[in-house]
Amino acid sequence: MRILITNDDGINAPGLAVLSEIAAEIAGPSGEVWTVAPAFEQSGVGHAISYTHPTLFTQMGERQFAAEGSPADCVLAAIYEVFQGEKPDLILSGVNRGNNSGENAMYSGTIGAAIEGALQGVRSIALSQYLGPQTRVLDDPFETARIHGARVVRAIVETAPWDEADYRLFYSVNFPPVAAKDVLGTRAAPQGFRQNTSFSTKPHMSPSGKRFLWVQGSSQGPAMAGSDVNLNLEGYISVTPMRCDLTAHDRLRDLEAALA
Repeated sequence: MRILITNDDGINAPGLAVLSEIAAEIAGPSGEVWTVAPAFEQSGVGHAISYTHPTLFTQMGERQFAAEGSPADCVLAAIYEVFQGEKPDLILSGVNRGNNSGENAMYSGTIGAAIEGALQGVRSIALSQYLGPQTRVLDDPFETARIHGARVVRAIVETAPWDEADYRLFYSVNFPPVAAKDVLGTRAAPQGFRQNTSFSTKPHMSPSGKRFLWVQGSSQGPAMAGSDVNLNLEGYISVTPMRCDLTAHDRLRDLEAALA
């Protein structure tokens, strides 16, 4: 099995090293693990691609490359530059430093790489480690992903639904903010929504007197019962099936009637 790994935290991020271990276990001794990751942190870029400017692409080592672009750029570079149009068997993105549960998924470059993988017709899984008070005291904040990651990925690859629809399924996995021994299990979950939570901007004046804006997040509190957010906070690993189709299918008939 040939596995491509990438992330949005950058090629030197500790979560990518964890993902490399997970991928190596899945690929097995006869498989291959290739890394194409952003040269610098790309958190929050979503599914952006560098459509209007070129991307510097550098080989860092055996089967290891860095791209000065987004996670989606890295997937494209891997398929069309490194593999010369041949597609890998599996794309793994992460392990993200922080959760991509709930509305965070809409901004995530980790998810963005999985989106591009799915659009390219490759089985793709995004993995994220929820952080919190219980992970701060661990020697390894990625402990839960490191210990449970290969088992969860193998279960998804071997037993979860996959399809060949135009907008193919891909999966988002979020590991809870607890020690590995305290994980309660793995659950399928819909994407949640944290009420009264949104990104905003905060002004900052530079020493030269210029005004800059920092984008800042807000509360990472609970969402609806049974959602990825709540299951993570309860100590479960969540697995969410996703598609790139943004159509509100449940409202098409109402819209047809309104436009008639």
